[in-house]
Amino acid sequence: MIAITHIGLSVPDIEEAIKWYGEVLEFKLIAGPYSFNSEEENKHNMTNDLLGDNIMKMRNAHMMAGNQVGIELFEFQEPQVKNRDRKNYNGFFHICLLTDNIEELAEKIENAGGKRRSDIWNVWEGKPYYLMYCEDPYGNIIELYNHSTEIMYANKN
Repeated sequence: MIAITHIGLSVPDIEEAIKWYGEVLEFKLIAGPYSFNSEEENKHNMTNDLLGDNIMKMRNAHMMAGNQVGIELFEFQEPQVKNRDRKNYNGFFHICLLTDNIEELAEKIENAGGKRRSDIWNVWEGKPYYLMYCEDPYGNIIELYNHSTEIMYANKN
């Protein structure tokens, strides 16, 4: 079995993002924030292996959701990441969170500077399986489920 351990997200301000994900989604900071400066590292290093040699400075931190799936936040400082145009795919699509109350969490996201991107959708007619799309304040899409992916989609066909 293969499982998801964490998802990396780009944010413009790591301190602000740590606070937002901690307060709004109740994610726990478990490591960092760390700073990376390519001038202070070996020529061959993990950060440049992951992100490419053009990354000169950045910060990152690891946070954990309630089910032990993590997010790794990246603040790219040099070169700085520009705001993304959602019409052009850039490699990251979304994260999906499981919640008991989609509407309540969407409202919390919205009240904390994020936004709703959609209404609540019923995934499987006749079943109580719902989802909604939101965004964090940085433009990252957050999909909300009221059941696990396995429950929502297994045996649907």
